[in-house]
Amino acid sequence: MEPRKRVSAMLALTVFGALLLVPPLVLVFNQPISHFGVPQIVIYLFLVWLGLIIGTAWLSRTLAPDTSGKPDGLEDE
Repeated sequence: MEPRKRVSAMLALTVFGALLLVPPLVLVFNQPISHFGVPQIVIYLFLVWLGLIIGTAWLSRTLAPDTSGKPDGLEDE
């Protein structure tokens, strides 16, 4: 995958993760249902959190390290 697509995938993962954690969607899972004694909302939040960690780890491993030594936003003059 080319670097531009990887960076776009990281942005998409961030936006998707934020959307999964907004209160209107989270409250859909706030039901009096429990699985193995754990409330459904807790399972949802931990699965989203775990998915974001795994997605970030996978995408960050595919990104090439920055070897320019320059801070972001600085161009060659």
